[in-house]
Amino acid sequence: MSPRLRDSALMLGLLALLAVGLVGAVTATGWDEVRAQITKLSIPQGAALLALSLVNYLFRGLRWHLFARHLGLPLSLATNLRHFLGGFAMTVTPGRVGELVRMRWIKRETGWAFERTAPLVLVDRASDLAAMAVLMGAALVASGSQISGAVPVVIAALLAAFIATRPRLLASLAQFGHRSTGKAPRLFARIRRAARSLEPFSKGGTLFAGSTLALCGWLAEGMAFYLLLHWMGAEVHAASAIAIFLFATLAGGLTGAPGGLGGAEAAMIALLSLEGVPLAMSVPATVLIRLTTLWFAILIGLVVFPFAERLSKKVQYGLE
Repeated sequence: MSPRLRDSALMLGLLALLAVGLVGAVTATGWDEVRAQITKLSIPQGAALLALSLVNYLFRGLRWHLFARHLGLPLSLATNLRHFLGGFAMTVTPGRVGELVRMRWIKRETGWAFERTAPLVLVDRASDLAAMAVLMGAALVASGSQISGAVPVVIAALLAAFIATRPRLLASLAQFGHRSTGKAPRLFARIRRAARSLEPFSKGGTLFAGSTLALCGWLAEGMAFYLLLHWMGAEVHAASAIAIFLFATLAGGLTGAPGGLGGAEAAMIALLSLEGVPLAMSVPATVLIRLTTLWFAILIGLVVFPFAERLSKKVQYGLE
């Protein structure tokens, strides 16, 4: 089976399992009750949820531009935003590796090899992890919520962010991995080269500024989740809603499933239940927040992707 076919089969399998789980939860709750909760959401309220998601994407897109300029890439804000948003089309690939299409577009338009642009991916992910971990930690303290496993997730996210932004440490780990396994010498060599190229981000306030932008973006989506619950009539503190949203997002990502499918939804419903939110509210709330965050991002990516692909080819062949 080819890698593409395998990835498609994995994606379809996950979607099928997710659908079965959600249908089972809705059936157990009652279709009429779930439908009644969904109809509570008005069109302006739905638009507000999408607007808050857009705030997240734009703040993180500005961060991508900040990192790209700091790395020395001669690309405009519009071009970097096109690359960033277009990459969302590949969010549901395993481990989100499909988002590396952004590196292909950059190579076409600038001639920069993957090893030179790899730090963008690393610091982008590290910045997200750091921002989400800090925000979730603050939300947990503010709400007093006792989410099982939350502290280890926060620590793991901060540790991963720390390693990914420490060039010498990352290079040492790559060297150790090569010596320990004796395999994939080219892969470990690339990791070492990428680690060395992280040097521009190891000093100064660029990483801090980028993480601040990411924190504002994720806060917007966390607030969207709180507003959705509030409009449905769930009595959940804003800080608790933000903590649940971020924990579910991180937990889903740790499963390695495309877009955190299955894991994020299950965690969200379970945590809402612990807050006393009935399934009649938690299930539709989870479905709606995933539609207005994950699937909305994918929709934007699918719209932008063809333009990013075509324009990068024009630049590559000197047609522009």
